[in-house]
Amino acid sequence: MASIFTKIISGEIPCYKVAETEDYLAFLDINPNAKGHTLCIPKKEVDKIFDLDETTFHGLMEFSRQVAIAIEKAVPCNRVGMTVIGLEVPHAHVHLIPLNSMDDARFMNKTKLEKEEFEKIAAAITSFL
Repeated sequence: MASIFTKIISGEIPCYKVAETEDYLAFLDINPNAKGHTLCIPKKEVDKIFDLDETTFHGLMEFSRQVAIAIEKAVPCNRVGMTVIGLEVPHAHVHLIPLNSMDDARFMNKTKLEKEEFEKIAAAITSFL
């Protein structure tokens, strides 16, 4: 059965797209820790990040790096944190989270955003890619 991320890739489920290549997709997390919280995924559905083949893994890290640089330019923050947890969706993914405090890195404090805010943030990040 296709993961929710595979459904996002295919367009079955909408997302706030930030960046896309032939092999990778970046979109805003709809339940963000902070404004600009972005997910980077390979388009190939693989459950665990360390099960990715070496080329895909390194490509995902470089793609994530480029997106993180854009996030830092678009969203006021002290730095962009990166985490890989992967328990909630069986599709390898990287969380890029704008950090102003360590609390922003915790998955207990969530930020609520309206559709317009998501669209504005996605567009701002995209403008720096």
